[in-house]
Amino acid sequence: MENMKRFYVDRRLCMGCKTCELRCAVERGSVTKNLATAVREEILPRARVHVHSDGGKPFTVHCRQCDDAPCLRICSTGALQMDPETGVKFIDSEKCINCWMCVMSCPYGAIAPASEKHCADKCDRCFQMEQPYCMAACPTGAIQLLSAQEIEEKVEQLREQTMHDEL
Repeated sequence: MENMKRFYVDRRLCMGCKTCELRCAVERGSVTKNLATAVREEILPRARVHVHSDGGKPFTVHCRQCDDAPCLRICSTGALQMDPETGVKFIDSEKCINCWMCVMSCPYGAIAPASEKHCADKCDRCFQMEQPYCMAACPTGAIQLLSAQEIEEKVEQLREQTMHDEL
C-alpha cells in the first residue's frame, strides 16, 4: 500500500534507552499492563520492537511492513495476515502452528518465536490503536510514523547534510 505509514527511526535522536521496548512489552505483552507486576508474571512480557547497538549509535529492529512480505507469502495457515484498511501485517495467534517459517523468511529478523505463547511474535504497529506504544513512549521523538514519500525526503535531507558536512 503506497500511502501506508511506516516506522522511521531517526538515529541521531535515539539514545538507546529502550523505553520503547519496555512500553511495548508491558502494554502489548503483559497481562496486568503494569510494569511493577508484569515482571512477576508467569509468562514474562516480551517486546515486539528491539533496540540494538552496532558499537556505535543504537538502532531499532521492528517489522518493516514490507510491500512484498515474504512472511505473508510463506505462512501456510493464514496466521500471518494483512489488514485491508492499513496494509499492516499481523499474526492471528489462533491460526499459528509454530512452524517458524515466518521467522526464517523475515529479512530483517523482526519476527521472533514465542514458544510460551505457542505462536510467532512481531510488531503490528499497534494498528488497532490511535498511536503505537513505542512511539508514544520515546522520550526524544526518534520513532515516527511516516509515508514512503516522507521517508524518502528525510533520507535525501540526511544525504545532503552529510555531503555538506564532508565539504
